[in-house]
Amino acid sequence: MDPLTDVLALAQVRGTVAATLHAGEGWGLDIANVPGAAFHAVTAGTAWLDVDGASPRRLMPGDLVLLPAGTRHRLSSDPGASCEPFDHVAARQALATGGRLTVGDGAPATRVLCASYRQDAAVNAPLLGLLPPLIHLPADPDRPTDHVLRLLGHEIASPRTGAATVLDRLLDVLLVHIIRAWLDTEDAEPARASWLTALRDPLVAEALAALHADPARAWTLDGLATRLAVSRATLARRFAARAGQPPLAYLTRWRMELAAHRLRTTADPIGPIARSVGYTSEYAFNRAFHRVCGVTPGRYRTANG
Repeated sequence: MDPLTDVLALAQVRGTVAATLHAGEGWGLDIANVPGAAFHAVTAGTAWLDVDGASPRRLMPGDLVLLPAGTRHRLSSDPGASCEPFDHVAARQALATGGRLTVGDGAPATRVLCASYRQDAAVNAPLLGLLPPLIHLPADPDRPTDHVLRLLGHEIASPRTGAATVLDRLLDVLLVHIIRAWLDTEDAEPARASWLTALRDPLVAEALAALHADPARAWTLDGLATRLAVSRATLARRFAARAGQPPLAYLTRWRMELAAHRLRTTADPIGPIARSVGYTSEYAFNRAFHRVCGVTPGRYRTANG
C-alpha cells in the first residue's frame, strides 16, 4: 500500500455526518472547537465562513472546506450576521447525529453538509495535524470531490436502508480526494516538512512507497538509493528536505507505529511483533521502541491494551 493509505488505515481516520443544515435568511451558527477535523460542503445556496485570523470567505454551491484542527468557526448568511452557538440550536431542535438542522427565516435556500473526521488518539503517525488550518476547495466539475459530493447530496436527499453507512464511507473517500487536491495546489506546503508533503516529490514518494511496501526489510540508504537509481547523496538530501528526517529515521518511526498498533490490538508476543517490523533481536526492538515511544513495549501494551 502507499503511505497515505497506510496512515489512514492505521490512524483509523473516519468521517461522520453531524448534520445537514437547511437555512433560510438571516442566520448564523457559532461552531466551537471540534474534536478532530470539521468539514462543510455547500450543496445549495451560499454561506459565509468566518475563522479567527482569516478574512471571511463566501462559499458557493459545490465548495468544500476542511478545518483539520477543528478550529472554532462561524457559518452564516452574511459576514456580519449574529451567530448562535451550534450546540444550543442543536439541543433546541433535538438534533440526532446526521439529522436535519433548520435555521433562518423563510423557505430554506441554502443547504450545507456538516461533518467531522476523527482519528485514533493512540496513533502517533499524524495526518490531520500535517494539514494547514483551513483547506477551501472551490467547486470544480472536473474534480473528483465534486463527483463524491453529488453522491453525498443524492444520499441525503433520498435516504435508503444503510444510508448512514454510505454517507460515512463517502466521507472517507472524500477526505482522500481533498488531500490529493490540496497536494496538487501551489500552496500545499505546511509550516514544516513532512511525509505528506513529501509525496509531491516523485523521488521521495517512490522511496516512501518502497519503505511502506516492505518495512521489515533490512533497508540501508545505499540499498534504497540503488533501487531508485539515484545517488545516496541525492536521496538523503531530497528525503530530508521534503520529509523532515532521513529515510532510515522515518522507517524506524513507521516500524514503531506498526508495532504499537499490534501491541494495542492483539495479544501477540513481543518477539513475533519485533520480527514483523524487521528486528531479529527483541532487545534491539525494545530499545528502539522505548527511544521512539518513550516507554517499553510491555508498558505500552499495559497502558493501551
